[in-house]
Amino acid sequence: MKLKYPARRAALAIAAALATLNSGFAQETERRSTLADQESIAVTIYNENLALVKDVRKLTLDAGLNRLALREVSGQIRPETAQLRSISEPGSLSILEQNFDFDLLTPAKLLEKYVGRSVRIVKTHPTTGAEKTEQAEVLSANNGVVLKIGGRIETGVPGRIVFDSVPASLRDRPTLVMDLQHRGAASQKLELSYLTGGLAWKADYVAELNATDTHLDINGWVTLTNRSGTSYPNALLQLVAGDVNRVREEIRPAKMARLASAAAPEAKAEMTQESLFEYHLYTLPRPTTIADNQTKQVALMSASSVPVTKELLLHGTDYYYRASVGDIGKKMKVAVYVDFKNRDADKLGLPLPKGVVRVYKRDSSGRAQFVGEDRIDHTPKNETVRLKLGDAFDVTADKRQTDFKRRPAEEIGRHNYVYDSAYEITLRNAKKEPVTVTVREPIPGDWSMLEETQPHKKVAAHTVEWRVVVPAEGSETLRYRVRVRS
Repeated sequence: MKLKYPARRAALAIAAALATLNSGFAQETERRSTLADQESIAVTIYNENLALVKDVRKLTLDAGLNRLALREVSGQIRPETAQLRSISEPGSLSILEQNFDFDLLTPAKLLEKYVGRSVRIVKTHPTTGAEKTEQAEVLSANNGVVLKIGGRIETGVPGRIVFDSVPASLRDRPTLVMDLQHRGAASQKLELSYLTGGLAWKADYVAELNATDTHLDINGWVTLTNRSGTSYPNALLQLVAGDVNRVREEIRPAKMARLASAAAPEAKAEMTQESLFEYHLYTLPRPTTIADNQTKQVALMSASSVPVTKELLLHGTDYYYRASVGDIGKKMKVAVYVDFKNRDADKLGLPLPKGVVRVYKRDSSGRAQFVGEDRIDHTPKNETVRLKLGDAFDVTADKRQTDFKRRPAEEIGRHNYVYDSAYEITLRNAKKEPVTVTVREPIPGDWSMLEETQPHKKVAAHTVEWRVVVPAEGSETLRYRVRVRS
């Protein structure tokens, strides 16, 4: 198909411009930028292995075309999110092309790049120490090395391999290369921002109950893990707590090798928090270094003498209200919960990021002992935090069904089924002091209580509760009869 004259002329002009551009870059010396050029860095880390990096560097650029190689960027950068802008002279840069070079220099990679090319093999005589050099062609570097030396083929590495140069495609550090057009002052302050994986954070809480289980002291820590492939020295650290929606990639890149080393907690300096959109943003008030392949902790919050409520809970199920079952359970476990309110009046009132709360209590000798842990979700101000710490040792329960009847057909009326059933729950307490056990039963269908030895409380449409006081080193029995219509 022939182009009309104006279109043909435009196409020729574009081709000429591209040729000039490629020629210019071919002659352009790559300008490398390292951490030595870095003036500041800010890292905002989200919950789901995602971080926003803002890297400010001071550079000198030529007028016109420049090829800028930004070294020490994250090895898990999402290149499509990278943005480079001039802070000192906004609008003075135009990005023409960018490449992320993550093929890092290693002996194996170097050997792979030399397949089909010549190298020199240096052998050392084991007795005399004399060195002999031979030319060799690398035939393969897949699961080992195959060399052609003279007229013979050898496998393995018979000596030291000497390479003439390092291929341009191999980098010693993850590098973002940008071809850009620059107009303005030579000295520029540039900000590179990008999203990256490899950085994550979670909240961990340590709480200590008092002797009577009525108050606790709690400290919150943020645990940071950096597996991104680079370090962030003296960074402004911010954390976003909340569930940020992200588009999932259809094909995920291969994950890089990951290592982690533990670091001691930082000196306490609690983070400040503010609302951000529908999330919460936490800011560390001092710079911190986030080293590569490192796990570290920084203080998040602390509170003392927070009132708590301990509850012993026996939770039932609904299957036995529509069937004859007899014994339901012997020596059933009674769960132990502690609750506290996240409000100013109770000495808290801070948005708490999701994480694990580990609870301790001091024994008679004053040594702190671990008594349980539970995971909490993001908890806003004025909400209740509820922790299950385990099951009681000295408080148990026996539960059995003492009666079950299916009502005759003529009495069913508009209901398909009507069941009358009776139950007996015996609670035993081996402690030297009385305890209160909450018995919670989920009753299905349209139900009504016919008889009971203690008054119940209807806490939801299909849930009833009894609060049963069990005497010290004694027992207490709860009996009730219920009718279920369905």
